[in-house]
Amino acid sequence: MDLLDTLTAKGLRGEVPTREEALAVLATTDDELLDVVAAAGKVRRRWFGRRVKLNYLVNLKSGLCPEDCSYCSQRLGSKAEILKYTWLKPDQAADAARAGVAGGAKRVCLVASGRGPTDRDIDRVTDTMAAIKDADPEVEICVCLGLLSDNQAERLKAAGADAYNHNLNTSESTYGTITKTHTYADRVDTVQKAHGAGLSACSGLIAGMGESDEDLVDVVFALRELGSDSVPVNFLIPFEGTPLAKEWNLTPQRCLRILAMVRFVNPDTEVRIAGGREVHLRSMQPLGLHIANSIFLGDYLTSEGQAGQTDLDMIKDAGFEVEGAGEATLPRHRADVAEAAQAGHASGGCGSAASACGSGGGCGPCGGHAHAPSAPAGEASEASDDELRGDLVKVRRRGAGTELAPNA
Repeated sequence: MDLLDTLTAKGLRGEVPTREEALAVLATTDDELLDVVAAAGKVRRRWFGRRVKLNYLVNLKSGLCPEDCSYCSQRLGSKAEILKYTWLKPDQAADAARAGVAGGAKRVCLVASGRGPTDRDIDRVTDTMAAIKDADPEVEICVCLGLLSDNQAERLKAAGADAYNHNLNTSESTYGTITKTHTYADRVDTVQKAHGAGLSACSGLIAGMGESDEDLVDVVFALRELGSDSVPVNFLIPFEGTPLAKEWNLTPQRCLRILAMVRFVNPDTEVRIAGGREVHLRSMQPLGLHIANSIFLGDYLTSEGQAGQTDLDMIKDAGFEVEGAGEATLPRHRADVAEAAQAGHASGGCGSAASACGSGGGCGPCGGHAHAPSAPAGEASEASDDELRGDLVKVRRRGAGTELAPNA
């Protein structure tokens, strides 16, 4: 297939496809799916071998968010019956993080609901990071607290944060259809603040809100231009009690095509299968490992994932291996760029929009909007009512904020 040969050749050289080629990946048929996965797999192995990086989420503050993001179970007005609690104490968060690290997680992602942190919140997170680093100095810490104010990213960096997550979520042209309380530009601003402070970028998207192929390609190219080191690909978890509870637009095949498109556009970047992996990929999760080189271990912010041991067994059975703490995730040339950016910060340099790092809006599912998707010719555009799998959406009742052991 000429398209896949071209994309593979470009990916092996670290080159970016055209927008038209990226759209063509999303338009491939189910008959071509394994060819698409195989082509993306060659690119993945070129830059990341058979390593899988494990990340572990700790929800520091759950629910009661003043923002109105349509996709979020923690949003203003959400009737989803999720856990709601205020800030965990540092030792509580460190205990939760320790479980993930014991399960093989290399990075701990500290997330808190809300529009953005106060200076007191930064102090709380600083104390939490210290408690985690005391137990394991080598663990990577990614922080996700929403929109940042001036100097907050610098404080997080000085306190030991390695990365900041703030997802763009969806395309700029449609962002206003999912959120009214902040803008796409606000998210880009936080990405730039994180980059300017020398923090690594963790910025991604969410699929499954009814977005068009064009929207997906727009946001993925925007992430590429912002210089994201890690691109989490979330698949909407349609929580009852949220505006998008009935949005079941994804099939496992569609999810794999989206992951492949993200890989081709970001050949040498960490691509992570994030929230919604178990809900939408289901039994085809192992195929996703041939495209992405990173996943979350265990549970998510407000929903339960499959058992942590099941994740580890899946990685092993699929012929992959867990990335060790001493191994560099990014290829050497990408790591050099990240180190140069940090050195530039240390000497007074400042990041530009063209090379900004960061992310937007939480490590968990985020992004999307509610207009009908454009489907490839001859393929259903969304799941029919009798295919809705609400039984797959399980609210988290264990781990951080509870008396029950975490899933790791």
